[in-house]
Amino acid sequence: MNTPVTVKTEILKVPGASIYYEVRGSGPVLLMMPGGPADAGAFRRIAGYLESDYTVVTYDPRGLSHSTLDAPVNDERIVQIFADDAYRLLTAVAKEPASVFGSSGGATIGLELAARHPEQVRTLVAHEPPSPVLLSDPARARADMEEIVQTYRSAGIGPAMQKFMVQARIRSGPPPPPPGEPTPEMREGMAQMKRNMDFWLGHYFLAISAYEPDFDALKAGSSRIVPGVGEESRGELANEGGLALAKRLGTEAVVFPGAHGGFESHAPEFAITLREVLAS
Repeated sequence: MNTPVTVKTEILKVPGASIYYEVRGSGPVLLMMPGGPADAGAFRRIAGYLESDYTVVTYDPRGLSHSTLDAPVNDERIVQIFADDAYRLLTAVAKEPASVFGSSGGATIGLELAARHPEQVRTLVAHEPPSPVLLSDPARARADMEEIVQTYRSAGIGPAMQKFMVQARIRSGPPPPPPGEPTPEMREGMAQMKRNMDFWLGHYFLAISAYEPDFDALKAGSSRIVPGVGEESRGELANEGGLALAKRLGTEAVVFPGAHGGFESHAPEFAITLREVLAS
């Protein structure tokens, strides 16, 4: 990794929200779209391996972390709204079509971005999108997601996430917190994550499950779509989504190091593969 460069933080006003984003590095723009309750912090490690070649732009989706809502969000259109937020962000930071990397739900939203605004997207790397329509049994997958949200509403985050890990076939969970009394910074981080989890499960989890990509628009558009899967996530629901996306588009999925979150756990190797994909 090169010596870290200065990170610029900015706020972009969009209809109904204020979007926090970070810019580091130089070169062509690479927008990185997080999934689930994640924010710009999900990509801070891998950004250090990419900033020598790209202007890396990371952000907090509306309603998460530093990106505040100025008006109630329309849950039924949240995929389209999030895609338009990314479009406006690209308009603000890029003078030509940009590269985009989307993870998980961010990959799903990236598909909507490429379908709605292909003029802004040179290449979209859609890493393990979990959209049920891509899976072998879409109705069952949607029912499972609805059950997770019902569990969240009746029993809270913990039981809902236990059910999510089982139904998504994820073999390992997040690492346990370090031992000892948490610092004030750790407490704030945990409180922020809880707020993000509440927004994710309470507002846009079901929107991801209901979303159907516009494959005709994706095939006809100018954006290059590259599905991706994790080398270590075979058999997991989102990995199946990446393989199915490749099949629907008539292409092959690129295998990235690590599992669903390989961009963090295997950042140096993941960055090499991503750089090769974007350069091809």
